[in-house]
This record gives sequence, structure tokens and C-alpha cells, in this order.
Amino acid sequence: MAARLVQRCCWRHLTTFACAPAASPAALLLPAAKLPAARAPPHAPPASIHTFPSKWTADRFSVKEQEEENRNAEHKAILNLIEAATSPRELFQLGELHSLSSNQASLVVTRLSWLAAEKKLETGDVLRDERFQQLLEIVDSQISQVWNNTLVNLLKSLYLLGMESSSREMQSVEHEVLWRLRRLTFRQLASLAEFLAVKQGKESKLLSEVIRKLELRWTELEGTRTVVMLIAKVGHMSPVLMDRLEDKALELAEQFSPEDIRKITLALAYQNRRSVPLLRAMSYHLIQKHSELNLGVLMDLIFAYGKLNFHQPQVFQKIATDLQPHVSAMTPVEVTRCLRSFALLKWLSLPLCEAISQYALDNSKQLSVSHLCSIIMSFARLNFQPSGSEDFFNMAHEELQGQLDSLEPQLLTDLVWSLCVLQQAKPPYLQRVLAPNFHSGIRGDPSPRAQNLRMKLIQINAAAKLESPEYQGPFLPAEMLSAAEPAAEKVTLLQSSLREALAGVLGSQDNGRWDVHTIYGWHIDAEMVLNSENKPLPLKDFAAPHLPFSEGTKPLPPGARRIAFLRWEFPNFSNRSKELLGRYAMARRHVQAAGFLVVDVSIQPSAPCAS
Repeated sequence: MAARLVQRCCWRHLTTFACAPAASPAALLLPAAKLPAARAPPHAPPASIHTFPSKWTADRFSVKEQEEENRNAEHKAILNLIEAATSPRELFQLGELHSLSSNQASLVVTRLSWLAAEKKLETGDVLRDERFQQLLEIVDSQISQVWNNTLVNLLKSLYLLGMESSSREMQSVEHEVLWRLRRLTFRQLASLAEFLAVKQGKESKLLSEVIRKLELRWTELEGTRTVVMLIAKVGHMSPVLMDRLEDKALELAEQFSPEDIRKITLALAYQNRRSVPLLRAMSYHLIQKHSELNLGVLMDLIFAYGKLNFHQPQVFQKIATDLQPHVSAMTPVEVTRCLRSFALLKWLSLPLCEAISQYALDNSKQLSVSHLCSIIMSFARLNFQPSGSEDFFNMAHEELQGQLDSLEPQLLTDLVWSLCVLQQAKPPYLQRVLAPNFHSGIRGDPSPRAQNLRMKLIQINAAAKLESPEYQGPFLPAEMLSAAEPAAEKVTLLQSSLREALAGVLGSQDNGRWDVHTIYGWHIDAEMVLNSENKPLPLKDFAAPHLPFSEGTKPLPPGARRIAFLRWEFPNFSNRSKELLGRYAMARRHVQAAGFLVVDVSIQPSAPCAS
């Protein structure tokens, strides 16, 4: 603009001399008032019209500038035609009617890709069209003149159209993008990384280079949208980049919408990254700023928290409260999914569980056997008994009748074990899993899956003996009850504190047992026998029916009692709510039924249980 202004001012002064007729030297010496009037030559333009040298136009712009202006106008017109095209035929006609630049040809290809996806066209027909090949030749001939953003979109479009990565045109575009990576903006790099992560995965050489550039330029990262997208789509491919993204997300946590929080927590869950500071920050802002959450966000949040085993009582309470009104309209898959997540978190919301039990009663015909089994197993994990317990379990027994043979061994074992926890296991269930032909396949199998199955069968066997007097057999063989004990776990602070406290009480090591593995499948942290005067007695002298092999044979003296110490070490439950965890509740019942007085040992947690 400044240059044009100077040019116009100069020509305004110069045209006076350029347009006036030549004067004699004498005339130049005369005063201005005495200068003779200029006489217009023949065919001269009117005096009001200035004549300019040929390289200047009437509006005082250079021919070069005018040509560029005309090209810009033509470019805008072609852009409008490309955007207005509604079919591949219209786009191909542009190439026939206009001399397209490489950049314009790239835009046509991008529009073709969009139309093919929008109208579900056969991309093979587009790729085989000669006019499409001509567009690619134009692009390839002057690919260095394609604008950066257009080049990135061109690469995406060729992938979406299904062009072979081995083709010369595709390789040419990829190489040009690779060459220009340093000149691309961070947003363009992020967009390209997202696309390649979905389309090609970790095997893409180009994606590896793009991620390396993102790692180096992470300080340019800004905006919640880019952060959320990279965490969700690209972060799992680079731990270094993911660390940077988590730091940036922590800074932007206050700006995240519920949808952003949903995407980030899901990404963390799928990557199994338990970023406690970030999860805490998002949980805080979720409670403080977002009063209403839709069903999809609620479902995904509780799933992610469950998978990460991240406990945030206020968030759980909010999710459970917000979910309850939606239960009646949810699908069986949604119901079982959210209940399973709460069960994994060991978080009991009585109103929500009551609503789900009523849902099961109202929709019993829509529930598949696997859905019903999932609900029962989740209730067992929380030791939840519906207020309409009789109606619920009558419905469950009716629906499960005749379906046990169709269940896989693992699912059938989990179902019967859960019914034992809830004290609802009837003889047909027990007979099915305790039959020799059912458990013969896991004998001698050292795999963790088989060992877990064996332990649950032992606990089912204990429930059949101790809590089901009407059950007459079969039972597990003795050699299965005395099978290899589980590997010793690391001693916890609570266990070491218990041993220190009991050492002074027992007086002698002979008066106590530690880490006792019973034939009932339950672990007792410490065991002792007290006489009628509450003094410890040597354990090796007395019979121990709860052990596979007993050192002594004497019965307990009159008034003596067996004491069992059971460790309660679940930080998400208060000391008053031990009955909420089904596994612990069943262990406690069985140990009591075996003749022990149970002493619960726990550390008072900071987070109370929900009710």
C-alpha cells in the first residue's frame, strides 16, 4: 500500500510535464503568467484525460499487479465452483474447462474424496477415471507449489479414496509431506497424526516422524481440542508425548467440558495410565462446574474409573445419583456395564442397585442369560440383597433353569460362587459344579486361570458343607482340597503390625499360627486357642479339622475357643461396612461356621462408604 501511494504521488507531479507540449528554451525562462497557451495537437485526447506510459493502467496499478489481481479473482471463482460442486462429473468438468494449478487440482481431489464419503460412491470408479489421473499428473508435476494445508488434506483424501500406498503419486505426496514437516504448523501436525494413527497405526514411517516433531514442538501445544484429540488418538503411541500431554491437560483441566473429560478418562483407561493428579483435577472440576451429565458421559466415566481402580467418592455418588433416573430406559448392555463398573470399584449405591433389581424384574424376558449372570455376580461382589429378594431370585432361578449346561465352565463357576455369596445356591447348582466330570479338567493345570477356578470350587464346596444342610453331594475329593497353596504375597503393613501386636500376647510361637490356608479356601491371617481363662494354649496339641493335615488329635478343653484374625484391607470401605464386600462376608461366615470366633483387623480408612 505504501509503495502504491508513493507511485501515485510521483505520477501526479510527473504527468504535468509528460502531458504538456514541448516548450522552447526561451519560453522556459518566461514567468509563468506569460507562458503561451499550449495548443493541442491533432487527435490528442481531451485536456482532462492524462496520458500515461504504456506500462501503467488507468487506475495507476502496474500490469503485473493487475494480472495478479485477475488471477486471484479467477482463483476465487474456481474455489467457489469446487465448493459448489455436487458430483464428481462437475469436478472433472472444471479440469476440462479451466487450466488448473497444482493447488487447485489438489482441492478438486479433496472435494472428490468428500463427495465419495458423503454420497457413499464407489471410490474405485473415481480412481480409474482418466480425468482423475490427469488431476494427479497436474499435482505431481508441480507438487512443490501446493499449499501446506492443501497438501495435508490431499494426503488424507488419497488415503480415504483407497489409493495404493505403493503408487507413484501417493509416494510423491507422502515424500513431499515428509519434506515439509518442519514447516507445518503444530495444528496441522496434530491433525495429520490423528488421521495416520487411525488409518495406518504404528507401522507408518510418516506417523513416526510426525510424532517425533510433536515431541520436539510440544511447547506450541495450546487449546483443549488439540490436547484432548492427541491424548485420545495419538498418546498411546509415544510415552514421551503422553507425559507432555498429561502435563498440558493438567493446566487446562478447568476448561474441559464433560465430553473432554470423558474422552481423556477413557484414553487413560485404555492405556492403563493411572495419572492420579490429572484424574483428581478433572474429578474436582466435574463436580464443581458441571451439574448435569448425559447418559453416555456417565457410563463412560464410571467404566474408566473402574478400569483404573481410581476412587473418588464424590464423583461416584454423583454418577450413581444421575444414573438412577435413566435406569428404566437403559438397555440390558448399559445396565450390566454400569453395575459391573460399580462392583469393580466396590462402591454400593443402594438406590441405584434397587433400581437395577427392579429393572431386571420388569425386563426379565429381554435379559439374556449372560446379562442376568452379570447382574447376579455384581450383586454378589457388593453383597447386595434386593428389598424384593425373594421375587428377584425366584425370577433368576426360573430364567436360569435348563440353561446351566450352555454356560462356559468359568462363567458357570462364577455364577454358582456368587449365589453362594448371596446364600441363594440351590442343590442343582452345587451338584453341577462339584461333579467329578466338571472339575477333572483343571487338576494338575498350573495356569493362573485354572488355579483361580480351583479356589472358587473349594469355596463353593465349603458353602455346600457349612451352609447347605439339604445338599447331599457330591463334594470335592480330599486331594483337591490339599492342592498346592497359592504363592505367598508380600507382607503388608497391617499384617506386620498384627504379628507384632500378637507376639507379646501369645508369649510363644507355639501358641499361634500365621498365614493359615484352610480346606475351605479361605486365608486366616492369624489363629490362636484360648482356654476358659483366656490364656493361649499350644496349637499343635489339638486337632485342627480346618487344615488339610492336623498335627494334634486332642479335642479342645471345655470352655476353650478358637480365635481367627481376618484382615480387612480395602481402603474404600469403612470399618462399619465390612458386610458390603461379598467375598469377605462369605469368608467370615464360613470361618465362624467352622467353630472360630472371628476378629476383624483393619486400618480405619479416610474415605467412608457410600450408602
